[in-house]
Amino acid sequence: MALIKQHTAPVLESYPEFATLEEALEYYHANEDSFDKQSYAIEQIAEFDGGGKVLVRLLIDTPFIDKDMAANIASLLSRMEKRRAPIEEVMELLKIKNAYIRNLGITTLQSYGDAIKYYIVKFLIGDDRDLRIFAINVLGDVNFAESREMLVELLEQEQDINVAMTAVDYMAEIGEPRDIELLESVKSRFDEPYVAFAVDNAIRSIRG
Repeated sequence: MALIKQHTAPVLESYPEFATLEEALEYYHANEDSFDKQSYAIEQIAEFDGGGKVLVRLLIDTPFIDKDMAANIASLLSRMEKRRAPIEEVMELLKIKNAYIRNLGITTLQSYGDAIKYYIVKFLIGDDRDLRIFAINVLGDVNFAESREMLVELLEQEQDINVAMTAVDYMAEIGEPRDIELLESVKSRFDEPYVAFAVDNAIRSIRG
């Protein structure tokens, strides 16, 4: 008599429910060898009050975080409602050395649109040159209605050549004919051949 092969249904792993943010975070850390479990954990973390800030800390405090996990965290942050989004904490990502995480921070900030204007201004008027450059990059890519005015105000007083040249690059895209006089003053202020080259290119782009 032929044997009848028994078919057993696959056992589906169930994930726990968390009563607190701390429980979800503990589960994340306890499952460093499981991408799926950690992915589930960060989704749950994002649902709790204060979860966005915790996700940002994971990006900052985990030196060798898996790139796919980091991208998943950034995606969750990007999809948060603007009133819940930890914008100021995400801005902190622009300060860290890991270029991949910095770029995730910029992409995440861009997703918040107008909600980040206050924070961009905070960086633009700050003392940190690198943060001013990052702020300009975000500003240029998001392109607020006020982006041009903000860049003009910065260029009127900026004394760092690298910051100024970053702003000039974006002025080539969003500047207006009335800004040409300001751009000429930037060329005179720094008096460097590559500054003259960049400014002249920007002016040509504005004039079309």
